This record gives sequence, C-alpha cells and structure tokens, in this order.
Amino acid sequence: MNESARVLLDVGGVWKAFGKNQVLRGMSLQVAAGEVVAVVGENGSGKSTLLKILAGLEVADRGTVRMSGRIGYCPQSLELFEGLTVAENLIYFGAAYGLTQDGLRQAGRRYLDRFRFTQYTGTLVSRLSGGTKQKLNLTLALLHNPALLLLDEPYQGFDYETFMNFASLLDEWRNDGKAVLTISHLITGDLRIDRTLELEDGVTHERAPDRHRA
Repeated sequence: MNESARVLLDVGGVWKAFGKNQVLRGMSLQVAAGEVVAVVGENGSGKSTLLKILAGLEVADRGTVRMSGRIGYCPQSLELFEGLTVAENLIYFGAAYGLTQDGLRQAGRRYLDRFRFTQYTGTLVSRLSGGTKQKLNLTLALLHNPALLLLDEPYQGFDYETFMNFASLLDEWRNDGKAVLTISHLITGDLRIDRTLELEDGVTHERAPDRHRA
C-alpha cells in the first residue's frame, strides 16, 4: 500500500462467530484511495461475512471498522426487485441514494451502455438471464459514484466481454482515486489487483505481488 495515500477503509482486530463457529479471529486490513485489493479464500473461510460487516449488514463481535466517503456494495446474492423492470430498479435505488433525476439518468445510461444491456430497460427483472441480473446488481452498487466499492464475487455469470469491461472499470476506478475491495475464491491475471490478501483461519495474510500486474 502507498503510505502517502489516504486510507478509505481501516479494519482492526475484527472477530465474528456464529454460535460455536468462530469465523473471523481478529483480522485486520487497510485499503487506500487508488488501490484495488482482493481477498481470496476457500468457501466458508468468512469472505462474505467480512463484506457484510463492512456493509453494515452484520455486526462484529469486537474490533473496529472505519470508512471514509460513500460506500457501494455489490453482494453475491442478487438484491433486486424481481417484479420491477430494470428502469424501475434504477429509479428505486437512485431515490434511496438521493440522486437527482438528471444524475440518475446519466449514471444509469453510463452503466447500461458499458455493460451492454440498454435493450432490457423495460424488461421485468424476473425475465432476465442470470448474467444480465448480475450486470444490474453491479450497476445498482455504482449509481451514486461511491468512493469505496465492496464487491462480493461481482462477475459471476459474466460473459468474457462483460468480464473484460469490468476489468477495465477497475483500472478507471483506481485512476479516479477510489478504493476497491473485492472478494473471490479465484482471481485471474486479467484483473489488475494491487494487493491480494488470503483469508485463512479467520485472519488475512498478504500474498506476494501479482506477477500479472503491469
């Protein structure tokens, strides 16, 4: 991590258990502005639990979480209104974020065009393919231009073109000074990750620098 960069996420000594199952054991991490950090680990290692704590959906048993700026959260599960159209989902989430009509229109058009699903604007979400639902799921996390992005397996179901669009967006967000924390069981060389942390036995260990990083 660049020591001179402003820290947008600072997690210190977080513990979390579900009954007798101790998932997190005093784990800590930091993510700075202009940095993309990946947390990897086996299924059940606590990756999604960590992200839910950061998003405010779970409460840590102890430890501290400090964040700066607006947060965007893309969960692995699809948090969509199946009975509404794509456009109506955008309007609903835009209102929740406090976006103006013009701001929502610009943001919606940007990501609908970027992920190539403009033609589904008037389609009920229940009628979309899994991959298109995932595009909308990610778009809703980005509408309000957050400074800190929390992404839980955000590219599941993407075709190759959409995946590469997502990879290029990571570069843009980095260049815009945003902080990105993405979790996955697998990180490929197509994603330009600055640091990779492995979550194991409830704590994170930093891996060696990614050889694929340009």
